[in-house]
Amino acid sequence: MPNNVLGTALEPCCFAPKTGFYRDGYCKTGDMDTGTHVVCALMTKEFLAF
Repeated sequence: MPNNVLGTALEPCCFAPKTGFYRDGYCKTGDMDTGTHVVCALMTKEFLAF
C-alpha cells in the first residue's frame, strides 16, 4: 500500500461517496491518473463559504 508524506500508511478519506482516482476511498494514484488525485481534505461549511 502507498504511504503518505510522513512515510506511514494511507488512511481512508471518504466512502460516501468513495473518492480518489480509483474510487476506493484512498488518495492513491497511478500512471492513468493524469489529473493527479493525491490530496484529501475535510472541509467545513464555514471554510468553503470563506
